[in-house]
Amino acid sequence: MAQHEVDIEITPTGDVKVHIKGAKGKACMAYAQWLTDIIGKVKDQALTSEYYEPEIKTHVDLHHELKDE
Repeated sequence: MAQHEVDIEITPTGDVKVHIKGAKGKACMAYAQWLTDIIGKVKDQALTSEYYEPEIKTHVDLHHELKDE
């Protein structure tokens, strides 16, 4: 099974930068949508060369839970 990595950087100005590694083709867009649902509006997006590689059939099942303290 393919392993995917999601690198998340929060800059001093509060911008969130995300790099999704290992997700070939449009599979990375499932991660991008998941993060957009959590974080909010996308300011800028750049596709890496992995996006243009042949897609490997995968199922991405992402869940998130927000807790009130």
